[in-house]
Amino acid sequence: MSAAVTFILGGAASGKSAYAESLCFSFGKPKVYWATSQVFDDEMREKVAKHLAQRGGDWITHEEPFVAAKVLGNLQEGQICLIDCATMWLTNHLLADHDLEAETETLLQAIDACPAEVVIVSNETGLGIVPENALARRFREAQGRLNIAIAARAQTVVQVTAGLPLVLKGSLP
Repeated sequence: MSAAVTFILGGAASGKSAYAESLCFSFGKPKVYWATSQVFDDEMREKVAKHLAQRGGDWITHEEPFVAAKVLGNLQEGQICLIDCATMWLTNHLLADHDLEAETETLLQAIDACPAEVVIVSNETGLGIVPENALARRFREAQGRLNIAIAARAQTVVQVTAGLPLVLKGSLP
């Protein structure tokens, strides 16, 4: 199993990514950033550039929208990897019409086998209303199952709301 898994949950624009980045800095280890987003338009390009500037040059960044093993399989003990984010990773697979259960299992296996510490950011999608369309409902259910599976593996789970962390499981250093 991974050296340690920390799971950071929150709503959109809740401050979860910034919190996760600051947590990674606090560990004092070489930092790897697994960016799961795909850039299809100028708005997303600007968002990615903003995130890169905020993080600074102290990270090794891997842009990989699908294959967990490409990043997690090459990490070493003594490193820390921030996965930002599991929600975007799942969205990529949903929109590519991949088998979500199989892809989720592959991701979980890669997390379990990773020798580096892993910090995973994900959106909490179960706090809103029931979506009105089938695709959104399918996504919400798959995201909920993914979050449950990651939280079960994680030693620490933190909910971030309005930039404020609340530890749900375990403890922080």
